[in-house]
Amino acid sequence: GSSSMKSTTFNIPANPVEAHKLLAGAIWKQVKAHAVAGNRIAVRICDQSKSRDAEEKYHAMIGEIAKQVEHIGRKWDADDMKRLLVDEFADEMRLAGTPLHHDGRVTPSFDGRRIVQLGVQTSDFYVKEAAQFIEFLYAFGAARGVVFSE
Repeated sequence: GSSSMKSTTFNIPANPVEAHKLLAGAIWKQVKAHAVAGNRIAVRICDQSKSRDAEEKYHAMIGEIAKQVEHIGRKWDADDMKRLLVDEFADEMRLAGTPLHHDGRVTPSFDGRRIVQLGVQTSDFYVKEAAQFIEFLYAFGAARGVVFSE
């Protein structure tokens, strides 16, 4: 078999009939081709990653929050605000008993003078987590008078 086989991802629809069609059709075709060629493959089942739409949505919302909300007496650029918001969201999820699947943590810096946030990246969000993040951003913004343009 090939040692550097390229990975193929299929997003399985939530509809069981459509899911079965895909499994019995396109996915089986690929699995069968590898088996016939003598390649051993692995099939991994996991939550679908967030959509590009969700990503664009929460980045736009973060940008609007950054323009309208001050933290410790000043405005922050979208990147810094994103880090602050993601940390707040991760903490809220932990407190709700539903930590993010790829949760973060903080640790002191090597010299002990700073706190460093590790781990939480929006690029790792599952679909459901991205949707929950968007809901969190709406609530966060609403509590602070943010006006979102749709």
